[in-house]
Amino acid sequence: MALKKRSKVSAEFNMSSLTDIIFLLLIFFMLTSTVVAPNALNLKLPGRADTPSSPNTDRLDEVRIDDQGGFFFNNRRISAPELEAQLQARAGTGYSMLIAPDREAPVEGVVTVMDLAMRLDINGVLAAQEE
Repeated sequence: MALKKRSKVSAEFNMSSLTDIIFLLLIFFMLTSTVVAPNALNLKLPGRADTPSSPNTDRLDEVRIDDQGGFFFNNRRISAPELEAQLQARAGTGYSMLIAPDREAPVEGVVTVMDLAMRLDINGVLAAQEE
């Protein structure tokens, strides 16, 4: 009785287990990406019914940030804590301010003023200069 030995190696690859792993990874990354919340500013965009269409111009104060990072409130130099006190005294319903950074102003100064506006519930209008 002659028994044949099978010594051939199969060169096939089973793809069904690989697709299962791919789908599990896809589901895992989709679920974990919805849990992560990005750190971003909560911007007020135009077109919402609960915000006025244009700011009240008689109560519109200007906050300017110069190229050195200094703050100016209505063309008067002011420090960051004094600016917060001024804005806190004026904060209320419908109060708006104009944020006007210089062309070379550091981003940290603009973010500081926008953060103050968000914490005090002030409508901050960012005015960019044309190039």
